[in-house]
Amino acid sequence: MMDQATRERMDTLVSKGTAYHQRFEFIDNLKWPDGARIAVNFTADFDAMLYRRILNEPALQLAKGEFGGRVGIWRLIELFDSHDIKATIFTPGRICELYPQALQRAVASGHELADHMWEHQVPREAALEADHLQKSLAALSAIRGKPISGTRSGHTNSLVRQCGLFYNSHTPAGHLPHYIADRTGQNALLSLPFHYAIDDAQFYTFGWLGSDNPAQRMSDPDRVLEMWWAAFVQQYNKGGYLNVCLHPYVSGRALRIEMLDQFIRRMKKLPGVWFATCEDTARHCVTQHPPRRLTA
Repeated sequence: MMDQATRERMDTLVSKGTAYHQRFEFIDNLKWPDGARIAVNFTADFDAMLYRRILNEPALQLAKGEFGGRVGIWRLIELFDSHDIKATIFTPGRICELYPQALQRAVASGHELADHMWEHQVPREAALEADHLQKSLAALSAIRGKPISGTRSGHTNSLVRQCGLFYNSHTPAGHLPHYIADRTGQNALLSLPFHYAIDDAQFYTFGWLGSDNPAQRMSDPDRVLEMWWAAFVQQYNKGGYLNVCLHPYVSGRALRIEMLDQFIRRMKKLPGVWFATCEDTARHCVTQHPPRRLTA
């Protein structure tokens, strides 16, 4: 039998778990347009060197980020354009100052710009958090020529909703799009989940965030291709969703661009694959499968 202290701890855990669960609403019988079997979002986190600067990393690490802005993002745009795929470029607002030509090219090609924080961090102070998000959205919408619809960030739901955004692609809490409310059960946002198993940085990044030698990851692109293909096939067979998270400074390298080209060519051989921006995917979900229990 449990003693009183253990029982109280268990009760606390159960109550917290229940409260957490109540913040989520999953979509039953999710259907994609035109009978598609799977929705695929190709996303690029265009961080460049911003997060490296926040962590005060050495010059060679910063230079990798610069490669993403000078070369990598252009290669990714060219790849997507060659396949007539519209991607979502999650972009910190400061990138609009650093690499405006790349973003203008992305917009001209029909790709979506979405928020990825102002400087790749969310301030703890509410007023500063609001200032950062508003500055980021203003900079991105000026280049895009229309409002921004989504974010990949830890910004609070209420602020995100107030700023007119309706989706976030930030957590791996499910394998299909779903809704997440804040702690009050309000301000539900559509979540377009990604997972680190389909994130290039986890396989290719040397010196990731100051990691030591045993933690280095430099995988063979052929190995990554087969793992990602297996993940795609599993979701395709079940009728699902896949969010492919890329970084220009990582996947913009020539051998990895070739791997992505093969990945896309395999997908396109199968019927019923809907390549969409996150905005189009989210708009379909909130229109056709709005939340029933949670309050937006």
